[in-house]
Formats: sequence, structure tokens, C-alpha cells
Amino acid sequence: MARSKIDPMIPVVFRVQRVVPDTHDTFTMELIPPRGTKGFTFNPGQFNMLYVLGAGEVPISISGDPREKRRVTHTIRSVGNVTKLLQKMKAGDGIGVRGPFGSAWPVQAAQGKDVVIVAGGIGLAPLRPVLYSLLKNRKKYNRLSLLVGARTPEDVLYVQELKKWRSQFHIDLHVTVDRAQRGWKGSVGVVTSLIPWTAFDPGRAVAMICGPEVMMRFTIQELKQRGLHNKDIYVSMERNMKCGVGFCGHCQVGPHFICKDGPVFRYDRVEDLMRVAEI
Repeated sequence: MARSKIDPMIPVVFRVQRVVPDTHDTFTMELIPPRGTKGFTFNPGQFNMLYVLGAGEVPISISGDPREKRRVTHTIRSVGNVTKLLQKMKAGDGIGVRGPFGSAWPVQAAQGKDVVIVAGGIGLAPLRPVLYSLLKNRKKYNRLSLLVGARTPEDVLYVQELKKWRSQFHIDLHVTVDRAQRGWKGSVGVVTSLIPWTAFDPGRAVAMICGPEVMMRFTIQELKQRGLHNKDIYVSMERNMKCGVGFCGHCQVGPHFICKDGPVFRYDRVEDLMRVAEI
């Protein structure tokens, strides 16, 4: 249990277990729920509002294993005042948490189908719980493909975990970077360049995409050229969220509140909105 039963706007104090650097501007924070609670549960794709006293709060996708009830994990990019303060937190520090909020990736609906997961940059973090869930029940899914794009090799998240997934599970995993560095032996180019070489049956496949909006739009185009239907494509539209419950209206896009109706949307429901760049 994470959200207050009295008011979803009231933060609950979690304690920092540890803060681990991932890249030059990204870190992973592990939080411990309050004593006396039954732990924390969430669905892959949901997010929390993290509050720093005196500074404000930010929406951050949950990036840990859904099976882990006694630890809450967030991978965060340090880009503003609140996230920079979060990065400086030490073990034992308190943080206000509201959530979990939002919609989820179609993990159950994807059973028996090919699954194509496409992540750009830190977009791998909101998709990481999906991977945990799929790999835990690997036999319930057909072909599983994970395509990851990053600016440089140093910007790739969860490097050791990616190596483990590639070696221990039947998964078609490819990583590409925009700019290669000495020693890089992987692909170079945008993540959409991997799609033509990815094996899946468009009549029985589900795609889940998270990353910069321009990357998601081009990824959708490539998937549709392969025959995938709009109703089988899911995207995460994480932008402008402030309250988490659709109260403030800051994240309203057309008829949707991103924090309440999303952040995960089936593409056929937001296709018109995503055609407009940075709406």
C-alpha cells in the first residue's frame, strides 16, 4: 500500500535504501515503504509522485520488479531542481510518495502473442517492469523482442541486466546507439533501424513503446509498415503531469488526462493527438 486511503494528495513518507548512479545524468533510487504497511504493489507502467520537502514533487515511473513488495525502485534523470535533490539523497532520508497512479502496459493481454518492446533512452525504465513480468512467465508468450536505443554506449541503462536477459532467456535483444565509441561492437543508428530485422507475426503481436515522442512516432510508422495494427500498439505519453489524479488539468491533451487516463495508451485512442509534434 502506497497511496493514502484518506486522500491521494497526501504523501506517505518512504525511506531511501540506496541511490545508485547509472549514467552521467541518470540514477536509480530504491525506497522502503513505511513500517506497519503490507508493502507496495503496482502494475507495470504506473508512476509515483515523489516529493522533496521544500522543493516540490515530480512524477517518476516505477522501474522495479512488480513482485518486490518491500522495495520501490525508480530510475530518474537528473534534469531539474527536485530530481537533483533526489540524486543527493542518502540512505535513511525520507521522501514523500503518492501513488501508484496511471494505467498499465498490457502484460496479461499479450499472453500467447509475440511481444515487441522498443525503448529509447530512459524510456527503458518504465518498460523494465514489463520485462520482469514477461520473463517470469516466459512460456506464456511467443517471440519476445527488446530493441533499445541510446545516444552513446555510456547512456545505455541496465547494462549488466541486459547481458543477463540475453544469455539466460529466449529473447531477441538488440541495442543501438546514435554515436559509437571505441570498443563498441553493437549497432549504430536510430532504434527504428532494428525493426525491419525483428521477427514477429503482425497478426498476433503486441508492441510497447516508450521514449522521446519523435522516436515513438517513427517507431509506430515502422511497425505499421510491418503490418501491425494501431490497436496492438501501446505508447507511454509521460508529460506535464503535476497532480497524478486528473485534478489540476496540467496534463490534459485533447479529451485525455495523461496522469489519469495514461500514461500508457493504446495507439488507436491517441493517434490523432500524436500526429501533432509536441502537442
